[in-house]
Amino acid sequence: MSNNRAEQLNQILEKLKTSSSDIEACAVVSEDGLMIASLLPEGFEDEQVAAMSATMMSMGTRTTQELNRGTLRQLFIKGDNGYAIGMYAGPNAVLLALAGKGAKLGLLFLDLSRAVEKINIVLE
Repeated sequence: MSNNRAEQLNQILEKLKTSSSDIEACAVVSEDGLMIASLLPEGFEDEQVAAMSATMMSMGTRTTQELNRGTLRQLFIKGDNGYAIGMYAGPNAVLLALAGKGAKLGLLFLDLSRAVEKINIVLE
């Protein structure tokens, strides 16, 4: 990936994170589990986050296919401390966002959808 694309993706992630106080971290990951761009807090390992994101999206894809639910668009995980959301974001890429437990989900999904549109354009 060119530096220009990486810079554009990092700018999209920065804008996403600053536009929503609910987003604690975000990243663009390849479906193969490689980190493309990220804004992760200290203590998070890029490689581990990328691998987990790719694995959960792969399992979600398989599940939607096996249960005849069509194409997976997003994966939503709720834990005691907040949310992890994965959304397909262009050819072979996933947007991962981590949000706090008090997140306003409607606004969060709107912000993520807008970011996905921009990421899709960069990755075309």
